[in-house]
Amino acid sequence: MLERISGSLLDPHALYASNSELFHDPANRGLDMVMGFTGFADAGHVVKQITTELLETLESELVAVFDADQLIDYRSRRPHVSFVEDHLQDYQAPSLALYRLVDGLGKPFLLLAGFEPDLQWERFARAVLHIVEQLEVNLVTWIHSIPMPVPHTRPVGVTVHGNRPELIEGISVWKPTVEVPAAVGHVLELRLTEAGRKVAGYVIHVPHYLAEAEYPPAAVAGFEYLGAAMSLMLPTDRLREAGREVGRQIAEQIEASEEVQNVVSRLESRYDEKAEGTVRRSLLADENDQLPNADDLGAAVEAYLASKEAGQ
Repeated sequence: MLERISGSLLDPHALYASNSELFHDPANRGLDMVMGFTGFADAGHVVKQITTELLETLESELVAVFDADQLIDYRSRRPHVSFVEDHLQDYQAPSLALYRLVDGLGKPFLLLAGFEPDLQWERFARAVLHIVEQLEVNLVTWIHSIPMPVPHTRPVGVTVHGNRPELIEGISVWKPTVEVPAAVGHVLELRLTEAGRKVAGYVIHVPHYLAEAEYPPAAVAGFEYLGAAMSLMLPTDRLREAGREVGRQIAEQIEASEEVQNVVSRLESRYDEKAEGTVRRSLLADENDQLPNADDLGAAVEAYLASKEAGQ
């Protein structure tokens, strides 16, 4: 009998082209992978901010590129092109690719980033699973964000899911049982789990009244969770500075409207009432739930650098 077929029977390997030198380099085996797809529920533009910051600030190499023509519906999500007086230029072709990045301490990891496929989800999932298995990826994490009725004056919340209890237990602030519209990240998580691969997904909670604009504090929170899960030093300085400016703008708008003040106040009361008595574990805390101080962090960095020098 035929096994259950889910999705396309087309060869998944034909969906992407790889950089053979990097793909077969033993040094790229066993790395962690981050996934971020734009186009689905990207409240606060968290995924866009994170992937853009990683690619603009860290050393990167292209490992594989997916064929956009097979995966995107151009008529429902049209790319942009510039019309300059009497000619066209700067066509922004959609991109979905796998990169090898190096963090602030010289630790390599993988990033799968770009548009969320409109088509051939199962075939795409099989292609990603093949890459994960070929590169012997250690841990796959992925991130997206949703609007939530929470105030911006409280810590950014997160819901964590996957098959790694050490990355999930005590972290989530919202643990519902609910049916939601699926994203390609959900399909990938399911297929990776079925294949016995380690995977964790992070849903960042963005105040619903800020969901349509870029909200840097939510992207910083996403970086913190991803960095802690994979022991990476990820770039947050520019986003933190942008977050301070956004915070000032929000404060000015709230100050100018008593109605908005009342809305935020009610959200704060509901948040505090729900959070009362709830203890959340931090991935950055030690076994005694103590956060590392500056000396601890400095010692960890020095130890890491010393190990790198010893290995040269």
